[in-house]
Amino acid sequence: MSLVRSIIAIGAIVFAAPVLAQETRSFTDDAGRIVEIPADPQRIASLQDLSITIPLIELGVHPVASHGRTTETGEGFIRSSKVLTGVDFDNSDIAFVGNLPVDIEAVAATEPDLIITTPWQTAPVEQLEAIAPTIVLDDTVRGDFGMYEALAEITGTTDTLAILEGRYDSQIEQIRRLIDTGSISVNVIQGVNGEVLSWHTYGGLGRVLRDAGFAFPERVDAIPEGEFARMSAEALPELDADFLFVTYRTDALETLEDAFGHLEQVLPNFCDFLHACRENQMIVMPREEASASSYYALGVMAYTVISHISGRRFEPLAE
Repeated sequence: MSLVRSIIAIGAIVFAAPVLAQETRSFTDDAGRIVEIPADPQRIASLQDLSITIPLIELGVHPVASHGRTTETGEGFIRSSKVLTGVDFDNSDIAFVGNLPVDIEAVAATEPDLIITTPWQTAPVEQLEAIAPTIVLDDTVRGDFGMYEALAEITGTTDTLAILEGRYDSQIEQIRRLIDTGSISVNVIQGVNGEVLSWHTYGGLGRVLRDAGFAFPERVDAIPEGEFARMSAEALPELDADFLFVTYRTDALETLEDAFGHLEQVLPNFCDFLHACRENQMIVMPREEASASSYYALGVMAYTVISHISGRRFEPLAE
């Protein structure tokens, strides 16, 4: 028997006792599986950092283990978590259990009473469920913030989620009070491998812009909700707006020059072809806050929108 199988087999025996001692309930996950899970899980292993770990932390639940990424030197980190929650592997008791796939033995060693994974995570569910009850949540179906609803229900933190939602509602109300959003067009673009990408709703930034009532280019409104489109340089004029937002990856040590460089690969001297860029109405920001599924990030984006657009004299894009 391999070492992995031995640990799983031992785990199935050792970890079954505390799970059985707990009160349990049935939960139907996004894979259509009915799983008996602890009614009050205390030791959750999260196998996706962005869509599970960060939401759990914001809900006040620290998992005992988490999927993560690695630096060039092999050091594990929870992507975007330092800037969004302040919590990472190096300042908490959360154990790093690998990336894609996670290390099954490392997961078992943390003795979880519940494992939460996604279809994106390639660690086999059948191996995970030998360690502890395992549920699959699909963020591509639920949406970025739909994951919060499921996680709050699983962890008994719906009151905390209601507070986070209430704060966000107030932030959107403030934008609408200070800015005539319906008369201003916006968009989010990104250069990738010589193509320009645009989203129907780009992460937290996109949610703020949509909820606040800003107008988007017709080409962007035509993109199905939850999806994005790759386009050639010829599409740039159709993606233009009064204000354009562009992001860059600070976790990969990129800077705003990299954001411009990626757009230059799409079209040399791209700025000459975009009204927002020519008029200094292109807002460049770190991607971690802009794209994250995080209520803290929503607040940062709401404040960014107010500080960059409220009361500002700008040159509207000609119809």
